[in-house]
Amino acid sequence: MTETPYQISRRRLLASAGAFVAVAAIGNLYPVEAMAQANNVAASLATDGPFTRSTVAEIARRLSRVPFAAPSSRLPEVLQNLTYDQYRDIRFKAGASVWADDGLPFKLQLFHPGFYFKEPIEVAIVKEGQAKHLPYSTNMFDFGPLVPKGIPDTDMGFAGIRVHGPINNPDYFDEILVFQGASYFRSVGRGQLYGISARGLAIKTAEPEGEEFPIFRAFWVETPIKDGDTIVLHALLDSPSASGAYRFTVRPGYPTTMDVEATLFPRTDLTKVGLAPGTSMFFFGANDRIGIDDFRPEVHDSDGLLMVNGRGERLWRPISNPTTLQISAFVDAGPRGFGLMQRNRVFDNYEDLEASYEARPSLWVEPVGDWGQGAVTLVEIPTNSEVHDNIVAYWQPKDVIAAGTEYAFAYRLSWGGDPNYVPGGMVVAGTRIGRATLDGDSPNRRFVIDFFPPQAQEGHPPQEPKATVSTSKGKISNVVVMPNPKLGEGWRVNFELDPEDATLVELRVVLQFPDERPAETWVYRWTA
Repeated sequence: MTETPYQISRRRLLASAGAFVAVAAIGNLYPVEAMAQANNVAASLATDGPFTRSTVAEIARRLSRVPFAAPSSRLPEVLQNLTYDQYRDIRFKAGASVWADDGLPFKLQLFHPGFYFKEPIEVAIVKEGQAKHLPYSTNMFDFGPLVPKGIPDTDMGFAGIRVHGPINNPDYFDEILVFQGASYFRSVGRGQLYGISARGLAIKTAEPEGEEFPIFRAFWVETPIKDGDTIVLHALLDSPSASGAYRFTVRPGYPTTMDVEATLFPRTDLTKVGLAPGTSMFFFGANDRIGIDDFRPEVHDSDGLLMVNGRGERLWRPISNPTTLQISAFVDAGPRGFGLMQRNRVFDNYEDLEASYEARPSLWVEPVGDWGQGAVTLVEIPTNSEVHDNIVAYWQPKDVIAAGTEYAFAYRLSWGGDPNYVPGGMVVAGTRIGRATLDGDSPNRRFVIDFFPPQAQEGHPPQEPKATVSTSKGKISNVVVMPNPKLGEGWRVNFELDPEDATLVELRVVLQFPDERPAETWVYRWTA
């Protein structure tokens, strides 16, 4: 049976979360188990009681003062070994949604535990300053014929949460936000499909000792206002290295925005930590088709890393599927924004009626306040399939976040398209790479980069620019700048690279216009 784009996205999220299981599947009872109520409700974190903006931070602070212990699974034996198809055959009942009949602008649904998701995720609903634990019940779910019989009606927790709202049609509640698997979450802008994921925190990504996957252990969801357009969620993060408190204020639309406020409480010195991480997929594209045997021209959820550094320079870095692990760090101070973009929005460039890659969201991170010194870090992992998320981007602070301290930061996530352009400014429309000769193989590479103004100023056509091409190794030749009328007032830059003996070359193209209109700086890492 052919999977829908939604099923493909869910499967890839499950595959990504699977790595967490190896980290979290050990340990005994949680250190704060004593906070559970003395009744049949199996809650230790998201319990009944008063709730304020500081409640989750207080829980995270207490957790950080004791050694980490992985959450104890409450999963009954009948659910221990579900297959992927069996897990898919468990569906939440729309009529069981929180606020289903309350006339509110959002509805909350839950994911059933099982498959990769065996650790309990607790949920509480907040209303008028009071939290009320939401217990699991089999009455919330439909169990298809593939699901084993005999699932007990005990409070085993959930596997995650999802929010529905009228983002595309005022009369229909679409799924707009999912938290499931470690600290992963996904959202979409109006008219889009799931693609890129965000995470609460990245720790030791691509490090030889193995990555650590923090988990959102519990959620507190505030009851939305009847005529409002936002929903607020709180999440408790925990891992061997740190605990944390997160607050998400979500506004669906185009883009869908999330204002994130977070406080970390490190148990150990955080030396290899990534803030506001995004995780995506790049299989192949016009800049990277070597060895590809596929009817589709391109396959990716994101095609580039966009950065606006502290000096206001706008950098575009096309991403690729390398043959070996690649880590790039763009050192900066006070970054204004960064994110993995899906800039190519034309169906003809994908030709995939099922996956609809042209409808995947970009994810833009806009820091709130001064994030100081550090680096936007890009991790590119080799993959031989589109089912693997192999691209990660995050901000790594320069200074160690010391154990025993409290580290607060805030940012806005925008799920949609590219962030605002400067009128008349030039952005990179595409990058194409191939051999530099017409008669047979050649080690020399030809680069073709297109620029265009997404918000052209009428009556102000750009005059011919000058392109400055620089390289860390090898030689650059045959630099040519020409108009590209297929992109309106666009321009094309051609050049050739002779890598000589180099296997890794850092390239940079700066486009300068006589009227000094801004243009993105193109940067690229070529590998043999």
